[in-house]
This record gives sequence, C-alpha cells and structure tokens, in this order.
Amino acid sequence: MLFILHALDRPGALPKRLSNYDAHKAFLSDTNPYGIKIVMSGPLTADDGETMIGSLFVIEAADRAAVLRFHAADPFLAADIWEKVTITGFIRRQG
Repeated sequence: MLFILHALDRPGALPKRLSNYDAHKAFLSDTNPYGIKIVMSGPLTADDGETMIGSLFVIEAADRAAVLRFHAADPFLAADIWEKVTITGFIRRQG
C-alpha cells in the first residue's frame, strides 16, 4: 500500500533543518529496518522554489504502523523541525 507523509516545518526551522540534514539523509539511506520503501521523497519549497519549508514522502508499506515506526525514527522529528505532519493512504492512478 502507498502512503503520503506530508510534513510542514515550524516557522524559522530552516537553520535547524540544515544542521540536521546529513543525519536525515543518512537515516533515509536504509529503510529496511522499518519495512518500508521510499518511492519518492524530497523537500517542499516556498514559492521561490528554493527555500525548504517541509518534506514529502511517497512510501510503500504493508500498513500505516510501519510508516509510523519509520517516521518516529527520523532525525528531523527528534530535532522538532516539523510543525504539522499528516500520513494519508494513497491510490496511484497515473505515473
């Protein structure tokens, strides 16, 4: 099953995001312990197309619980970067 994890940063979180970016990328390099596969992911940006303001993941997982375990281990969560996170099931129609 596919899930969307949509996370918006807290106001002013960019410096903290950047200082935790390497740990976040290292974490994403091996998702096997969480039983999920990242289909696609990347930062959300402001209208300037450059300033990072959040994160988006398309995740393949057996169930929502696996996505929650993965999310709970993300260094960005531990660093309190995200203000709002939603996890929603997704049905791919195209692409």
